[in-house]
Amino acid sequence: MRDGRKRMTERDRTTVGIIGLGAMGSGMARALLAAGLAVRGFDLSPTARQNLAALGGTPASSAGEAAQDAAILVMVVVNAQQTEDILFGPDGTAARLAPGAVVVSCATMAPDDARRLEARAREHGLLYVDAPMSGGTGRAASGELSFMASGHPDAFTRAEPALNAMAATLHRLGDEAGIGSAFKMVNQLLAGVHIAAACEAVALAARLGLDLQTVYDVIRVSAGTSWMFENRVPHILDGDYAPRSAVDIFVKDLGIVTDMGRASRFPTPLAALAMQMFVMTSAAGMGRDDDASVARLLADLANVKLPSGT
Repeated sequence: MRDGRKRMTERDRTTVGIIGLGAMGSGMARALLAAGLAVRGFDLSPTARQNLAALGGTPASSAGEAAQDAAILVMVVVNAQQTEDILFGPDGTAARLAPGAVVVSCATMAPDDARRLEARAREHGLLYVDAPMSGGTGRAASGELSFMASGHPDAFTRAEPALNAMAATLHRLGDEAGIGSAFKMVNQLLAGVHIAAACEAVALAARLGLDLQTVYDVIRVSAGTSWMFENRVPHILDGDYAPRSAVDIFVKDLGIVTDMGRASRFPTPLAALAMQMFVMTSAAGMGRDDDASVARLLADLANVKLPSGT
C-alpha cells in the first residue's frame, strides 16, 4: 500500500496541506500558521498563493505538491465533486499524502457523498474527517470556526493539531462520515432561509421609505433578528457585494436540502422557496456576488433604491 512513499517525520506530523485559499481557506491558513503549524497550500488563483506566502506559508504549484507527504490535508473547496476530483483524480492528492494521513473535508455536501469519500479514502490507507464548518471569514482567520464533524476516533486524533488551530467549537458528532454533513445541511436550511428573509425585510423597509441604518439598529436588538441579519445587512447598507459567501453557494446547498427532503419524503417548503430566491438572483447575473444580493434582486423587482457602494 504505497510502500514507495516515505514514512512520516516529526516535521510531517506538523505539516498541513490546504487546498482552496479563497475567502474561507485563506483565513483558515492564517489560523493554522498562527498555531505554529507548517502550511503548504494551493489555489488556482496566483494572488491567493502569493497571499499565503506573505502570511508565512508555502505556496504550492499544484494540489499534489501541497499534499506531498503531509500528515493533514484540509480541503476547503466548493462541493463533493471538487473534493473527489482533487483527492482521487489524475495526480490526485490521495497518492501524495503520507501513509496514514488524515483528510479534513470541509466542503458542504450530501451525507451520502461524505460516506462515499470516506470509504475511498480508507481504500487508500487514509483517515477522513467529515468536517463542514460555520462562522464566516472573520472567524476563520481568528481560529474561531465551529466544526460539525464526524469520523473515526483515530481520524480526530490525527487531525487534532489542525482542528484545534481552526476551531473555537468542535462538535464531534459521530464515528463515521456523513453525520457531520447531515448536521451542516440542517444549518444551511436555516442559514439560507434567514438570509433570504433578511434581504426581503430590508428591501421592504426601503420600499416603505425607512432609514435602513435605523432599521438595522432597531431589528438587531429585537426579536426578529438573526445571526444572518446581523452579518449580511451591513453588506447591503454599505452597497458592498464582494463575495464573502456567494449566491451560488446557497443555490447548491439548498438544492442539497431539497433533494434530501424529496428522497426521504419530507417536505421542505421554506427551503425550496428560499432556494428559488437564490436561483433567481443567480439567473439575474449575481451568482458570484455576495449572497446578500438577494436584496438587490427584490429591490430591482420593486423598483426601489438600496445604498450603492462608494
